[in-house]
Amino acid sequence: MDAHISVTPRFTVKMLEKALRLYTPSLSEKPMAEFLADKCDDLGFEDIQIDEVGNVIAKKGSGSPTIMLCGHMDVVPGKVKVRREGDSLHGRGASDAKAPLMAMLFAAASVKENNGTIIFVGAVDEEGNATGIKNLVKKDLGVDYAVFGEPSGTKQVTIAYKGRLAINLKVSVEDSSHASAPWLSKNAIEESLIFVNELKKKLESNQEDRTKGMLLTATMTEIKGGMSHNVTPKECETTFDIRIPVDNNCKNVEQQIATSVKEISEERGVEAFYSILDETEPFEAPHNSPIVRAITLGIREVEEAHPKLIRKTGTGDMNVLGNQWKIPVVTYGPGDPHEAHTIDEKVSIDEYLRGIEILKKSLQHLKRLHDKKLK
Repeated sequence: MDAHISVTPRFTVKMLEKALRLYTPSLSEKPMAEFLADKCDDLGFEDIQIDEVGNVIAKKGSGSPTIMLCGHMDVVPGKVKVRREGDSLHGRGASDAKAPLMAMLFAAASVKENNGTIIFVGAVDEEGNATGIKNLVKKDLGVDYAVFGEPSGTKQVTIAYKGRLAINLKVSVEDSSHASAPWLSKNAIEESLIFVNELKKKLESNQEDRTKGMLLTATMTEIKGGMSHNVTPKECETTFDIRIPVDNNCKNVEQQIATSVKEISEERGVEAFYSILDETEPFEAPHNSPIVRAITLGIREVEEAHPKLIRKTGTGDMNVLGNQWKIPVVTYGPGDPHEAHTIDEKVSIDEYLRGIEILKKSLQHLKRLHDKKLK
């Protein structure tokens, strides 16, 4: 059955504008989920459902391969007035990631029977704790390839994301004293700062010749300590956000942390405990996989430019799914990544429309390349 509505460029822009008018911070995506389910119905998708955590899942086309197009419906907090100015469409989520999400919807809608099966997903909570994707990987959807919608710009394909380790480090000293006699005891906040610098130095050493995409970084993001304005602190807690490049892994970095924490605490004569708050392994898509090839061909066709494969320094839903399902995954979508989370987020309308075309052509190429691989 074909779509009940004609999908013109004007229509796709109007739908993106409608999506932006729905303000959907993490775990408040319901209006967007209902809007997408409704649009999927209009566009002739089948098996449309909203799962137990709020993800929208819908199917289009038939036959092999099965390709998942997954974007996220949530945005970071902070409203941005929805308006058009020339070629720009402003609104929270314009770039991250409602333009990629809607581009995927319209690309999926173009797939005819026997040209491959598309599973379109609008995921919840990507900006939060990844509730949506963590629930999705538990399902057996028989997916061969996946594309995640994040703004990469139309000429770049993200093939790798760093992993992430978040740790809480608690430093304790034996006694506290009156602030007027600070020499009577060690100061947990001061000790923490020394500790943190030492740990950072150990974790980040010997990386002089590395590019940013291949750097291990250890960043202190939170600190809390002290009980009173005139008493030296006995305890101090810091949070570390550690990003791990694709040639390393969480286990390796954890061992390094364990050794370093032990060494530094003995050296300084303080007690230190650390606990792991979050752990996500790094991920890199095989560069020669049909999905990477298909998208680069799609870009060449529409943009008449040489596409760039990039490694990003962040961590995304791609890591969770790629590592669990062991399938080729890339991240791609219209929009400028530097617009993400900004106070006046916007997307180029022209780029959004080209993004739809590139994804359509990429799906056709992927079908052809997949069939060729099976011969």
